Amino acid sequence: MRFPLTSRRLVLRGLAILLGLAAWLSGAPAGDPTERLQALVARQRELLAAAERKTSQHELEDLRQPLQELCYAYEDYLRAFPDQAAGYASYAMLLDHPVIDERRRSTALFLRANQLDSEMALVKNQLGNHLAEDGKPLEAVNYYLAAIRLEPKEPLYHYQLGTLLAEARDDFLKSGEWTADKLDPALLGAFREAMTLAPDNWRYAYRYGLAFYDVDQPDWAAALAFWQGFESRVKPGIEQQTCRIHQARVHLARGERDRARAVLETITESVLDRQKAKLVAELNAAK
Repeated sequence: MRFPLTSRRLVLRGLAILLGLAAWLSGAPAGDPTERLQALVARQRELLAAAERKTSQHELEDLRQPLQELCYAYEDYLRAFPDQAAGYASYAMLLDHPVIDERRRSTALFLRANQLDSEMALVKNQLGNHLAEDGKPLEAVNYYLAAIRLEPKEPLYHYQLGTLLAEARDDFLKSGEWTADKLDPALLGAFREAMTLAPDNWRYAYRYGLAFYDVDQPDWAAALAFWQGFESRVKPGIEQQTCRIHQARVHLARGERDRARAVLETITESVLDRQKAKLVAELNAAK
């Protein structure tokens, strides 16, 4: 069992753990299997929460024994109840977490859970993650879309879809199965839906704003309206001035040089100096 402190590929999966465990149990059959799984999940959440509070590899070593015991308990559970899809999914989420990061085993468990119950959106999403990480975006997208069909109100799934379409955009276009006219609206729509479903999550909103730069023919009027509106939602100082950087960038893309310059003159935060200087240089070059 390995204990890496961080793992880029699992950033969003930490969110998925919190969103999904309760949903799995709500669909499990009544009786002893459910009660035992509830106890395992409670212990899982407790240990993973403890792991989040650790700040060094040495501190994580304290969790080696209890996590190993939890893995043994899950294996006992699955031997006793081999047809419980929620058990496979929950154990897979544990193995998929950065503190353990046993991806191959978790993939096998997710596949088994999907065989037993094809209606588990979280499992579809995780299998999509694994395929995307394996460089198979055209296969991953089908799992993400399946997760969305099953739980259309879950913002994470829309966010995952948008991220896949943005990061693997060239792969989709080269495949011949997608065109820019099809892909770009889907990309923007996925991020917009995530933002709409989670209006208090500024990360989803910010990523939607960035998505205008990902497409071939951006609607710059819509982009400008977004960044102006988003500025009113965030804190004064760096956050608001970051929105103005984007407003200036959009003005520049629209050929509105005077407006871009006026916005840039309001940016005073030193951490934004490099981005501001780059846009000023583009303005000067445009002359």
